[in-house]
Amino acid sequence: MLAAAMQQNWDCVVECEKSCAVLIGELRVQSQAVQLTATQRKEKTRIMQSILRNDAQIRVLAEPWLATLEYMGKVPASSVLH
Repeated sequence: MLAAAMQQNWDCVVECEKSCAVLIGELRVQSQAVQLTATQRKEKTRIMQSILRNDAQIRVLAEPWLATLEYMGKVPASSVLH
């Protein structure tokens, strides 16, 4: 999905999002029936963090003004003009 967003192939991004929604639904159902080991939970956390990083990059590519807002949040208050 990130590769498609980097190529500005938004139709592909939308299709990937639909596929992800289906997979997430399936994983939710399975998570109620299966207990993960500590190692599996660690791996799940690593994967989720990677997904969140990719999602943030996709959002910036899709809506570049979000990067400006993020930057504005990092500007020290003393440097903001009133």
